[in-house]
Amino acid sequence: MHPAERVARESYGKLVAWLAASSRDVAAAEDALADAFAAALGTWPTRGVPDNPEGWLYAAAKRRLIDAARHRAVVRDAEPRVAAAAEEIDEAMRENADIPDRRLGLLFACAHPAIDPGVRTALMLQTVLGFNADRIAAAFMVEPQAMGQRLVRAKRKIRDAGVGFEIPASEDWPTRIGPVLDAIYAAYAEGWRDADGSEGAHREFAEEAIWLGRVLVRAAPQDAEAMGLLALMLHLEARKAARRDASGAYVPLKKQDVSRWNEALIQEAETLLFRAAGLRSIGRFQLEAAIQSAHAARRRSGVTDWKAIVGLYDALATMTASPVVLLNRAAAVAETGDAAAALEACDALSGALGDYQPWWALRAHLLDVLGRGSEARAAYAEAIAREHDPAVMKFLAEKAAGGAATVE
Repeated sequence: MHPAERVARESYGKLVAWLAASSRDVAAAEDALADAFAAALGTWPTRGVPDNPEGWLYAAAKRRLIDAARHRAVVRDAEPRVAAAAEEIDEAMRENADIPDRRLGLLFACAHPAIDPGVRTALMLQTVLGFNADRIAAAFMVEPQAMGQRLVRAKRKIRDAGVGFEIPASEDWPTRIGPVLDAIYAAYAEGWRDADGSEGAHREFAEEAIWLGRVLVRAAPQDAEAMGLLALMLHLEARKAARRDASGAYVPLKKQDVSRWNEALIQEAETLLFRAAGLRSIGRFQLEAAIQSAHAARRRSGVTDWKAIVGLYDALATMTASPVVLLNRAAAVAETGDAAAALEACDALSGALGDYQPWWALRAHLLDVLGRGSEARAAYAEAIAREHDPAVMKFLAEKAAGGAATVE
């Protein structure tokens, strides 16, 4: 990988956040950084990689940003701020120091009340974590052109409204934190889908999301949902190594080798959940983390309390009214021994989730358990057709051919 590409992956959001905090113009910051990366690709192969590549990229981008500001009357007042930032980064480069990290401030800027709620998460994913518009559009099931236009409008709004990049005061925190939590979790989910860790960019999304979660908890030590989100991500991350066996085959949660779960991450997650519970402000992420905590208990006891998990899903469903939560509840009901009730609950979700791969996978499993073989095989075929992970496809195909399956 070219050094500029490596820095882009590792530092894109950090550089955009610092440039945008100075100029109040996210789009201009992205354009300036793109020019800096292009310059690096053109000069580093012949001149060598600078000692501080991140600082070099920032210096190149801020020069582009200053030049652009000088030619745009509407942002002329931004020039002194950019120039002041330039002096600061020049000093940092002389000392070979790190660029200050202002990604958390950028996250909150994207969650500002002036920004359309429907685009906040997408905006965060692009500006802070570097997702391109096509990938974001696919995740949100929106046409790429439409998503691109929404993102452009949102960035223009930040600039024109003079949205600040400061972390909100405590009284404003409750109205701004929700979209930030959602965006961080969406980033983690991208990394979670890379089950075998073969896609470096995806793995870094998960690492970045956990880093942002830690920053958020440090910034708001009394926010129960921030702790719940971090606990949830840590519980999931603790099981990462067990999701594939030595041959690379998919291993569902129920069959995972608990000795491969990361005990340190589990303990950190449990500590966060305990602290959050003491604040007596229950929320979605705390409930989701509590479900993962119930699974983690199998590492110590050897058993899973499925009835407790069903109860937690009941509470989560009441709070969110999410059909995906209801589907997961149906899977937990099946594990209590009532596959017929689970299938009835699953079928009731066909209208909402009929194109959702996990719905077909669970339905296939339940039909299989109930001895309805031909229907199960047809459902497995639908699940396989909607799956992109070759290891999961192989797992489902083997179950379709060989009998009852356990589906995570």
